[in-house]
Amino acid sequence: MKKYLEIGKIVSVFGIKGEVKVEPWCDSPDFLCEFDTLYYKSGTPVEIERSRVHKNQALLKIKGIDTPEEGVKLRGRVLYMDRDDVELEEGFYFQQDLIGLLVKNSESGEEYGTVSDVLQTGANDVYEITDSDNNKKYIPAIPDVIDNVDIENGEMLITPLEGLFD
Repeated sequence: MKKYLEIGKIVSVFGIKGEVKVEPWCDSPDFLCEFDTLYYKSGTPVEIERSRVHKNQALLKIKGIDTPEEGVKLRGRVLYMDRDDVELEEGFYFQQDLIGLLVKNSESGEEYGTVSDVLQTGANDVYEITDSDNNKKYIPAIPDVIDNVDIENGEMLITPLEGLFD
C-alpha cells in the first residue's frame, strides 16, 4: 500500500498573501482543510499555516509562500496526504486502494475483472469493473452487492443483483 495518497492539485493563487487554491481529489474540501501537513510527491512535507473552504475548493496558506509570485510557481503540483494521518471507519476505504482489486463472485468464484474507477453518483458510489477484453461493467457500492473487500489480498467479493450483468 502506498504511504502517501493524492488529495488535491494546486490550480491557482488566491489574493496577495500567497494563498493557493487547491482542487480537492477527496471527499470534500473540508476534509482537505483538516490537515496541518501535506506532502509533495517526493515526500517533502508541506506545512499548512491555515486553510479554509471557498467555492468547493480549499484555500491553503503554505508556510514560506508569502506572495502571489511564489504561489503561482506551485500551480499544477499535486498534494498528498499520509494515510497514517487518517483513521477510516469500518467499511470505508481510500479510492486509490480499491483501484486494481480483482472482483469475484462470492459463491461461484467467477472473475469479473478489476476495479478501474470509482464514480461518485450522490446516492452511493459505483465501481467500474474492467475485464480482460477491456469491457466495462458497473456495480453499485452497496451492502447488498459488496460482500467483502480485502485490500491486503487484492480482491473484492460480490453478489451481483439479478440482471446486473445481463
